[in-house]
Amino acid sequence: MNRLQDKVAIVTGTGPLIGGAIAAGLAAEGARVVCTGLDEDAVKPCVTAIEEAGGEAFSALGDVTDPVHVEEVVRRAVDRWGSVDILVNSAVWFRKQGLLTMSVEDYRRQLDVILGGAFLFTREVAQHLISTGRGGSIINVLSTAAWQGEPGNIGYSTGKSGLINFTRSAAMELARHGIRVNGFTPTATLPDDSERARELTKSMAAPSDYPMDFPGQFPMGRLPTPQDYVPAVVFLASDESSMITGSNITVDGGATAKYWPWLPGSGRERTAQP
Repeated sequence: MNRLQDKVAIVTGTGPLIGGAIAAGLAAEGARVVCTGLDEDAVKPCVTAIEEAGGEAFSALGDVTDPVHVEEVVRRAVDRWGSVDILVNSAVWFRKQGLLTMSVEDYRRQLDVILGGAFLFTREVAQHLISTGRGGSIINVLSTAAWQGEPGNIGYSTGKSGLINFTRSAAMELARHGIRVNGFTPTATLPDDSERARELTKSMAAPSDYPMDFPGQFPMGRLPTPQDYVPAVVFLASDESSMITGSNITVDGGATAKYWPWLPGSGRERTAQP
């Protein structure tokens, strides 16, 4: 299928997990993709994977909190392909610390990457789209931590929750220009690579001041992989969602819908008999 044929997308924070999978998924539907990030070792493989699959992509290394970098990314995309139609704000600086342990410098840095980066890229892409009279789609990657109170992860939870109303406010401001702004909510995610998935599962079980049982509390029995997210993001990027803005699509296997005391897989559930 080519639901995004000839469209141009920018995906911030591309790497081996969610951002990279989204970039590859957009390319598989015909989009030309700019992959951005700070780490060349994370970004370059995303570009290579897209090109090896027959798509078009290039990398743009830099800091999403730097306005000069943001302007350059959009300019390079326009110079090479003539436009920008899709923006996915996925960049994050992940520093899992709590209110009592996180330095104010780290807190500010995390919020600046999540919220400041989304602000700068959304503004720059919106200005381009308005100047050309083109509509477009902007997608902000949220998290289940944006909707629930997670202890020991204060900066990430605050930043992601801030994106909820950033999405709504930007959507209302840009609606008259035909620019849609929506959120996409993933959750704890297992890498597609089996070795990395084993390492992550092991780290989830490590001792912590705030123990988390991600697999045991998950309603659908398994955590999602990045590939589980691609269809929802492609839909939001495509013209199929032309009347959806200021909204959110959640792909979390029921995690945020679960009533908090219920223990999935506890053995107490009963299957109705015919």
